[in-house]
Amino acid sequence: MDVAAWCSQSRVWVVAGKGGVGKTTVTATLAASAASAGLSVLIVELEGKRGLGTTFGRKGPVGYEPVALLGSGPDDAGTLGKPPAGGVWARRLTPDDALLEYLGDHGLQRVSKRLVSTGVLDVVATAVPGIRDVLVLGKVKQLERAGVADMVVLDAPATGHAMTFLTSASGLLDAARGGPVRQQAADVVELLQDPARCRVLPVTLPEEMPVSETVESARLLRDRVGIHLGAVVVNCYEKGPPELEVPAADAARDSGAALGGPASDALDAARTFRLRRLRLVEEQVGRLARELPLPQLRLPRVFAPSIGPAELDHLAGAMSGAIEGLPPPDGTL
Repeated sequence: MDVAAWCSQSRVWVVAGKGGVGKTTVTATLAASAASAGLSVLIVELEGKRGLGTTFGRKGPVGYEPVALLGSGPDDAGTLGKPPAGGVWARRLTPDDALLEYLGDHGLQRVSKRLVSTGVLDVVATAVPGIRDVLVLGKVKQLERAGVADMVVLDAPATGHAMTFLTSASGLLDAARGGPVRQQAADVVELLQDPARCRVLPVTLPEEMPVSETVESARLLRDRVGIHLGAVVVNCYEKGPPELEVPAADAARDSGAALGGPASDALDAARTFRLRRLRLVEEQVGRLARELPLPQLRLPRVFAPSIGPAELDHLAGAMSGAIEGLPPPDGTL
């Protein structure tokens, strides 16, 4: 399937997964893949981690104001105020940021910062559970409606918080009887439930616990929120070469070398361990396909101390290839 067409199925993609599965790396990879297909991309991160900028070769964390990670920056954007085709921008959103902007939009610019600095948000959050998440998602909704980019990629919190983050608007909608808070929650729910506007991209490792948690959380999001699932990313997928099936001594003999004794035993022990690991990977990928029948985008394991621009290019190419190998969509879960 064409990469640009696949990415354009929704304007907002929420990248979600258990902590430690490489969610931020997948966020950057999806953005870079979409940009390589000619789309403009805005990454929205919520936790201020340094990994996102480093992946694109930028030092330091991303701030509230948009910064360019690929292509020209906001200072070069003229009146458009959006990334160029093939460009990637990023910005960070927090509940305080969203509240300041919300109050400013409603004529309370003079008191907005004082309200935040004096802890009013904490009081409101205690009185109205879920308001923090609704404020942030409300800002995402505003960005989507404004058409700030062809594609908005949201680097969601780790699974435990992500479930609360994505279900809070539904709960608040049920609890609030009226007023601007209820309207904001209703707008967020409308965004989350429209597949043309928003989809979730679950991320997992090919291991038992991450797969189990991914299946459970994906089902809950689908059933409780009505959110659509676009595909599932299997990060750090490994597929060994056929040569691993050949004992070390036989492989040495076939190449005209002699090998035996402790060296042969050590190599065979390593080979056996590797084969066992690869078979476990295939078992978990198969279980994931049975229990969560979504298209799988498999990204290879990258053997590097950190993910930088070179590794990102490699992963983005792998994701583009995986997307191109998908059949045309015939519906969503």
